[in-house]
Amino acid sequence: MKHFICSFVLLISIFDSVTAQKKSVENIPVELLSSRWHLGNQHNIVWDIGHDHTLPHQDNLEMSGSKVSTIVTYRVDEKKMLKVNKLIIWPSYIVKYDYRSYLQQNRDDSITAAIKINGKRIVGLPVRNIQFNGLLQFNYATAAIAISRKIYPSMNQGAVFDRWEMHNVSSGPVTVEVDAFLASDTIKGEQNNFVIKSSMQALDTILKKNGKLVITLVTTAGIVDSTVAKPDAGHALADRLNFIKLMNEKLQLNTPDSILNQEFEFAKIRTSESIFETKMGVVHSPGGGRYYAGVWANDQIEYAGPFFAYLGYDKGNKASSNAYRIFMSKMTPAFAPIPSSFEMEGNLIYYGAGDRGDAAMYAYGASLFSLAGGDEKAARELWPAIQWSLQYCERKITNKGVVASGTDEMEGRVPTGSANLSTSVLAYGGFLNAVLLAKSLNEPQCIITHYSKVAADLKLAIDNYFGADIEGYHTYRYFEGHANLRHWICLPLVMGINDRKEGTIRALLEQLWTPDGLLVEKGLNTFWDRASLYALRGIFKAGATESALKKLRDYCQHRLLGEHVPYPVEAYPEGDQAHLAAESALYCRIITEGLFGIEPTGFQSFDCIPRLPDGWKQMSLLNVGAFSGGFNIEVYRKETDQIQVIITKGGKEVYSKTAKMGETFSIRL
Repeated sequence: MKHFICSFVLLISIFDSVTAQKKSVENIPVELLSSRWHLGNQHNIVWDIGHDHTLPHQDNLEMSGSKVSTIVTYRVDEKKMLKVNKLIIWPSYIVKYDYRSYLQQNRDDSITAAIKINGKRIVGLPVRNIQFNGLLQFNYATAAIAISRKIYPSMNQGAVFDRWEMHNVSSGPVTVEVDAFLASDTIKGEQNNFVIKSSMQALDTILKKNGKLVITLVTTAGIVDSTVAKPDAGHALADRLNFIKLMNEKLQLNTPDSILNQEFEFAKIRTSESIFETKMGVVHSPGGGRYYAGVWANDQIEYAGPFFAYLGYDKGNKASSNAYRIFMSKMTPAFAPIPSSFEMEGNLIYYGAGDRGDAAMYAYGASLFSLAGGDEKAARELWPAIQWSLQYCERKITNKGVVASGTDEMEGRVPTGSANLSTSVLAYGGFLNAVLLAKSLNEPQCIITHYSKVAADLKLAIDNYFGADIEGYHTYRYFEGHANLRHWICLPLVMGINDRKEGTIRALLEQLWTPDGLLVEKGLNTFWDRASLYALRGIFKAGATESALKKLRDYCQHRLLGEHVPYPVEAYPEGDQAHLAAESALYCRIITEGLFGIEPTGFQSFDCIPRLPDGWKQMSLLNVGAFSGGFNIEVYRKETDQIQVIITKGGKEVYSKTAKMGETFSIRL
């Protein structure tokens, strides 16, 4: 019970700290507020605390491996003293079969009391700077010893490491003493009892001038009386660094804007690390202290799955394929609604939100994943489920021609009526993709014709039913009778429905956009990054490149270098701006599908409408994993209104064309 209380207290403290941050920075100049951190020179960001005059400050971020996740909260007070807490979660160790009842524990910073330098305990040691490059590093200030402290999870074991690297930078010897540290707690579960251990070996040594040593606090968990392999901190660090290196190499974004590039690198890390080993197989999960060892119809099926096809990360593709298969198990001949999620390793299946338009989410996400994945065999496996989802949507079409659903992914937090814009637009996207997929699979022409007609009818119905002038903007109402602007009016832009694009873009940017992105609705003090990220993709796709770039850069400045770094977040005030992994996937899709305008047309073909901003001479995506992978896209400005697109694969140029900005480049690999 103790570990639940500690975790709850920590989560409350995190929420309070973020709220306090928002209040405390109201009078800080925008240019200072948006740049507490700065870009480093090693694929990292740095907070130089010695130059920070807006203390105290507290923040948190999440890091994950296949069997563990940790949310590290760090606070620097007015005297530049650092306090660190680690909430550690073991997703596949289930204390009780209730939602969110994963084994977890809060570990405070008591390790510092166990370390003495020249006989003095280092409690209260000031910190010089904090760095992040995929692992979190604290550098302490002391005249005798340079201390670099790294916190990171194991990539393949249920362990979290707190590694202290000490370097004698004084002119003489320094004595370092470390008390043996051992904390062990037993937690009773419904089916198993668990033990959580934190340990560090004792040490008493004299460091000569320029001498170095490493001490590590290791926290692990296991089932009582079971054998747990002893983790090696050095090997785990190498594994983590290799993972970070792999993410930096895959799907490389190169633009003149280093902030966009770095946010893209970090988003790949956050998306790809949040993949867990479960009895359902490997699954991608959102994280955030609440959502592990499960799959969700929006986060995994709609948001993350299609991105992994572009990243070309085998584990991500495997997790996505697994998620699509898991949902197939509930697609019955009776066409009952599929669940919203499979949680707690699949032991709990959630239907509580009702029909959120989950079938439309599935049809859209699975068809995109199948096309971009470039694997005909894998696509054939998912094709029956995609067809089931489309038939479910057809059965829900009302006499007004739109698709009914009880709610949307907001799950009733705000009204959605009996038929909402999100469900119908996602279904429309699913039917469009299904036409291309059916052609690629050589399905009968009658299927292709049918899906084409349903898509065309649905597009017309979306305009007739949802099209409206709201608050003076020629855009969409979210459901019948709704009179306020809602964030999801961006979705038609994402699907290429541009009939009302000018009014919709103006409404999004003039009425709903804030420094934290889109409000859910005008008049509500609530934002969810997922809508902001969708909107940025849609605005790029609609051709409003300069407006999209300005908002994207502001967003990245805020998320990457501001008060709560370094990833896209879930929501505020709900969700405490948690670093959910699928939101990072949505950030990456701004680049692939928005800035570069990539749309699959077949297993080895795609259309591309690059949106090269004013002032940029070039941009590129290297090591693209989609469409069987291994190719580069390079975009160059040739004239004021012309660009050149070059595709290379295996070191050879396979495509080159120059055309006017906004024209479609049709590419077959």
